[in-house]
Amino acid sequence: MPIRRALLSVSDKTGLVSFARALADRGTVLLSTGGTYKTLVQAGIEVVPVDEYTGSPEVMDGRVKTLHPKVHGGILARENHDEADLTRIGAEFIDLVVVNLYPFEQTLKKPGATFEELIENIDIGGPSMVRSAAKNHERVAIVTDPDDYGIVLAEIEKTGEVSKELRRKLAGKAFALTAAYDAAISGWMTALEEPDGFPKNLTLALVKGYPLRYGENPHQKGAFYVTRDAPAGSLALAESLGTGQKELSYNNLVDASAALEAVREFTGPAAVVIKHACPSGAATAPKLVDAYRAARDADAVSAFGGIVALNRPVDEETALVLSETFLECVIAPRFEESALALLRKKPNLRLLATSAWLGSDHHELVAKGIGGGYVVQERDSTGTGEVLQAPVVTEKKPSEVERNALEFAWGVAKHVRSNAIVLAREVAPGVLATVGIGGGQTARVNAVRIACEQAGPLARGAVLASDAFFPFPDGVELAAEAGVVAFAQPGGSKKDPEVIDAANRLGVSMVFTGARHFRH
Repeated sequence: MPIRRALLSVSDKTGLVSFARALADRGTVLLSTGGTYKTLVQAGIEVVPVDEYTGSPEVMDGRVKTLHPKVHGGILARENHDEADLTRIGAEFIDLVVVNLYPFEQTLKKPGATFEELIENIDIGGPSMVRSAAKNHERVAIVTDPDDYGIVLAEIEKTGEVSKELRRKLAGKAFALTAAYDAAISGWMTALEEPDGFPKNLTLALVKGYPLRYGENPHQKGAFYVTRDAPAGSLALAESLGTGQKELSYNNLVDASAALEAVREFTGPAAVVIKHACPSGAATAPKLVDAYRAARDADAVSAFGGIVALNRPVDEETALVLSETFLECVIAPRFEESALALLRKKPNLRLLATSAWLGSDHHELVAKGIGGGYVVQERDSTGTGEVLQAPVVTEKKPSEVERNALEFAWGVAKHVRSNAIVLAREVAPGVLATVGIGGGQTARVNAVRIACEQAGPLARGAVLASDAFFPFPDGVELAAEAGVVAFAQPGGSKKDPEVIDAANRLGVSMVFTGARHFRH
């Protein structure tokens, strides 16, 4: 069916003029409102104002302009069924609706946005037209995304109409848009009434990114979904630069996310190797290649088949060292061309570039599915500087070198499964690295034992970060016996006096950060 009449009313005017001009050149009558009408007229495109078509002027400062039977009748009318009613109300068939909505979500993110401003950015006529057109997609094409102008125009230029398959696809996308839009509004409004600021009604608006080979195991199906407002620099928007011979799996994505979260903790060149969602090694150094080498060598056995995250662009020198070990995936801000040429020789290595970079302090809500629901919390965005500012609770004070090593270990411990124990030290001039990691244990003293055994001789002179308090002195005693010289922990246990007494007796230093960083 040819596109006889199109209604255009958009807030995002990207690509609007060229799209509208192509429609007009094919003889389509264009209807429009407000700012969209002015933009098209200024571009020299012939367009009929909606109030002229309806015979009813815009009222209430533009709050009412498209809520009219001639508009919705023209959209909802069925071919060979509703002609008499169209004639009775003086309306015409509208075959194409191009609408995107007032920028409520963008306004919500704007610092200082007032209640009144947010209310005025709640679109009424737009969602109504979108839903009408989507419901009647048997005849009408609804376009809500400027990215779809090209494919719609290509079909019109080729066949004179929009295919049934594309109309159905666009309708599904349109209903997803209005659902997410209403979810954002309801989330905001119901949060206003909650003392903790969490919405009474929280809807997760997700878009399917791509299917996965399978979930955690081959018998489980899986898919990757992206949040509509995923920020630049997030894993969801990372660009895949690998050979494409092996797609990312569920476990790869979980590990890549964990690696990216961990490496964001550090401002200097840093590398984190992740295995089973837990760091096996981490390091910072003046040069990226040295940071990666130290992170890998912290536990070379576990690094095999691991995921690596780097917080600097990957250069050729680093790529050469990366190539020495079988890795599942490397994620970094970007890759130099010479580095890509080297790494692409490994056909099963996945490469992800974030382009933008998110700091460790960025804010977002994170959700985890449990039986019949979700637990939702703020992202753990603190940690930086907590050790550097922490009071010393022992007679012995940590040296500047030890305090810096503790700050580094503290940043890693945030990303180790609780109970988390991280031993770190300077392994070369200017290179701080983990030498022992114990996590995921039911008893903290066992995590200490694992970390010390992994460190071996390197435990002597190392520092230790614990994600939560020591409930008993035994963990401190075990670590001090292995040679650990300084400790960072939150404090807050009933046994703190006994733990401090043990540290003083053993001649080690300890700081209390006052902050806990469990990771379950």
